[in-house]
Formats: sequence, structure tokens, C-alpha cells
Amino acid sequence: MDRSATPATNRSATPPYRRIVAELRRRIDAGELAAGDRVPSTRRITQEWGVAMATATKVLTTLRQEGLVRAVPGVGTVVTETAVEAAPERGAHTHAGPAPRSRGNAPSGSSSPGSSPSSNSSGSSPSGSSHRPLPAGHQPPALSRDRIVQAGVRIADAEGLRSLSMRRVAAEFGASSMALYRHVANKDELVMLMADATFAEIELPDPAPRHWRARMEAGARLQWQLYQRHPWVAQWLSITRPQPLQHAMTFIEWTMGSATQFDPLTRLRLALTLLNYVRGTADALEEDLEAEQQTGMDQDQWMASQETEYERIMESGSFPMYAGIGDLDDGGMLRLDALFEFGLARLLDGFEVFSDGWKGRPAP
Repeated sequence: MDRSATPATNRSATPPYRRIVAELRRRIDAGELAAGDRVPSTRRITQEWGVAMATATKVLTTLRQEGLVRAVPGVGTVVTETAVEAAPERGAHTHAGPAPRSRGNAPSGSSSPGSSPSSNSSGSSPSGSSHRPLPAGHQPPALSRDRIVQAGVRIADAEGLRSLSMRRVAAEFGASSMALYRHVANKDELVMLMADATFAEIELPDPAPRHWRARMEAGARLQWQLYQRHPWVAQWLSITRPQPLQHAMTFIEWTMGSATQFDPLTRLRLALTLLNYVRGTADALEEDLEAEQQTGMDQDQWMASQETEYERIMESGSFPMYAGIGDLDDGGMLRLDALFEFGLARLLDGFEVFSDGWKGRPAP
């Protein structure tokens, strides 16, 4: 995350979520976000400010606690009327600092999500689109395969893969959808190019870890980070019908580069087992983002809404494992990141046992 927009003396004093809350509060006070307008979703916040999902969730929670926004099922999180009415009084007592800058790892040639705070960053359009009509006399950027792919990635990141269409991508360029077909054959090819482009973003460590376990662990973490930047990729990838992605294949080859004690078939089986574990766990990232958009509730709010029913079920006394958790999960061990870490360690433990008993022939 680029923190250069915040004076050095304030960086340690002001948590990132507070700076984002201050900026969104400023937009409400300035009238850039009116009553009923959607504020940025957690997905949008992570992209615009380059923060983790937990930080984005805390931002919306804080705004709700302050009475500035409310969750509307099927719509998202919107500005309350009381927030707008209280804006003049609040503006006399508060001051928002400079807007945080967007993260610096956006695809090359992409526009900065935070470059125009007033240009509907709330996502108040029906689709949550960041597309803006081109100003009169403005020359749209020239179409090319790379630019089309980059635009597709931005849309899928911000709105989900279900919102992607050739028409939607063409709108980013002020062009007709037919113009795109000169560069990509169809939507299927576009999505495949998009997915491969996300794997091309991965910077492989040089030198690579020498031990096979350390190298496979590094590869798993790089893959996990990719899915956190681009949650839709995990849902799109297929193990049973693998897509020919050159950069993904390069990444898998690197991940298995130190496991030379195994024959090629066994190495591939181990690689796909690891890949599928990370992909399968990350599949929940996109599911949770879509659920938040549909319900207007983040994960904590949704769990709170189910608490009464869970308590009713637990009263039967038939679930000692669940009942025994109690305060043991205060550290958030059931969060997706923690589950990923736990499962990765156990999977690699199993690989190590398998390696110790390796007989030098392909596993059945």
C-alpha cells in the first residue's frame, strides 16, 4: 500500500481504517455522497485503498456505528438521511485528512481507483460500475488486446465475473462491443487471457527456496495472494477441465522445481493437490463478496443475525465439539486466512510423510 499520501508524523498515530472512515465521512459532508447513495463496498475499499478485507470491513462497521450508513439487503451499504442532515454540524468539528492513495500493484495501464474521489466511487450506479461517460471531445483510448484484458480484470475485480460482458468492457473505451472482436474471439477467450494475466503478475522469488517443502509453501502463499487480489480467478479455474494458461503453468513448474526426488507424474499430482487446496479455500472469497452485495451484510453482521438460531440448535446438547470452542476462537482462528494457514501446514506435513516413504515409482 502506498502511504505517501499521509504525513510521516501521522502514519503510526492514525490506523488505516480511521483514515478511510475520515475520507468517506468527508464525501458525505461535502455532498459527494447523498442520502441513499451506495458507499464503497468492502471489495471496492480493498481496491481503492489497498487494504486487507478485515480493514475494509472495519471501515463499514465504524460508519454504521456512527449512524452514517446502513445495510440494505439486495442493494448494499447506503448513506443514511440522518448522516446528511447532520453534515453541516459535523463539518464544523471534524476535518478529513488527505485521501489515501490507491495500491500500487494495479495492472499496468489501469486507471487508479482512487484518482477521482468524487466520481461515483460509491458505486451508486445499478451495476456498481466505475465506468464514466467520456467527456465531449475526448478521444477514447485506442483498443488493443492488452488494454481490453486489463479492463476486463479491473471490472471482474471490482464487480465480479458475473458482471463481465463484452458490452461492459467496450463501455470502458467508449466503443461498441463489436470493436472488441477484432482483438479477442469471444468472452471465453477474454476471461482466459484475463486469468493468465493475473498469474503473470506473480513475482517469483529469486533465488528460490532450496528445500522442496519451503518452495511449495512459497508457491501456495503466492497463489493465495493472487486470489485475494483477484477473487474471481479461484472460481473460474478448473481442475477437471484445465485451461491452457502459459503463465499459470510457468508458476506451477516453479513451485515444484525443488521436488526432484519425485517422478514427473507424481510431481504433477502433488502440484494439482496443492493448487486445488488453495483454489478451493479461496473460492469462498468471491462467494462472501457476492453475498455481501446481495444481503448488505458483512460476515460479522451475517453471523450475528444467525446467532439466535445457532443457540437454539446448541441447546440440544448434541454438538459437544461446537460447544467446547467457547472462548478458544477469540483470536479469529476460524477466519479464512487462519483456516488457509492451518490446512496448508497439515497438507505439507502429509506430503513430507509421503516423501519419507517414497519408493521411487509413481504413486498408485
